[in-house]
Amino acid sequence: MGTAGTKEQHYNGASPDAIQHHYDVSNAFYRLWLDENCIYSSALWQDGDTLESAQLRKLDYFVAQTGAAGSGRVLDIGCGWGGLLQRMTEVHGVGETVGLTLSEEQAEAARALELPGCDVRLENWKDHRPDGKYDAIISIGAFEHFARRGLSRAERVAGYREFFESCRSWLRPGGRLGLQTVGKGNTVKLDREYIRDIAFVSDDIFPETEPPRLSEILEASELIFDPVAVRFDGAHYGRTIRTWLERLRDNRDAAEKVAGAEVVLKYERYLEVTAQSFEKRFANLFRITFE
Repeated sequence: MGTAGTKEQHYNGASPDAIQHHYDVSNAFYRLWLDENCIYSSALWQDGDTLESAQLRKLDYFVAQTGAAGSGRVLDIGCGWGGLLQRMTEVHGVGETVGLTLSEEQAEAARALELPGCDVRLENWKDHRPDGKYDAIISIGAFEHFARRGLSRAERVAGYREFFESCRSWLRPGGRLGLQTVGKGNTVKLDREYIRDIAFVSDDIFPETEPPRLSEILEASELIFDPVAVRFDGAHYGRTIRTWLERLRDNRDAAEKVAGAEVVLKYERYLEVTAQSFEKRFANLFRITFE
């Protein structure tokens, strides 16, 4: 899985086609229900927040955790539509930023921001060859795509370990990696309705994707990074998704004009199912800082 679909044979994560199946529906469609910065990952909520303020708090949290503010060079793996790149450049004084995505529409939108010192690449992390060391690396909402369904635990851990080894080789000594990912929850008994619904999400929304367990992440990072902070924020993602769903329903007519009624219905179902998965703790959200 490399740039524009090359080198798929050496990668065990979701293919470029699978990523584009979801993220390239339409930039206009996502802008109707995401926040004004088009950030498509869990916010970090406090009382009185709007979706916009909670999303910016999440970005600022990772900048603070990794010590990225005022640094010379930061890598954003899974940069989406460029929200974090923009925040680091315009607010936190980062000199150079590099953003990686496999979505052509996301790359186009991030490049359109015309951020000084920012290089947005349509590139897989496995094919990334940096020009120099990074002061910090942040990856929000990409790690859950790094293993395909059907792999054994050992295969997943090996793939994750390669990611951590790469990040360490790209960082300056003492550099930090900030990671946010959806993961499997600790609920053992899954009801039949949830099994049916989550199969729909896996097949129709996020093909070729298998969320990790926390133990797999920690095992894969062992002797490469020290985890210096771990947050379990599934409730934050549940609230974020409920907010997205409300905004999508409020803008249903416009969304149908952009993406079609079938896509809107599918996304409403997907958002309802995933909100419940966090509320019932079938899924969790991990925010981890590594050093």
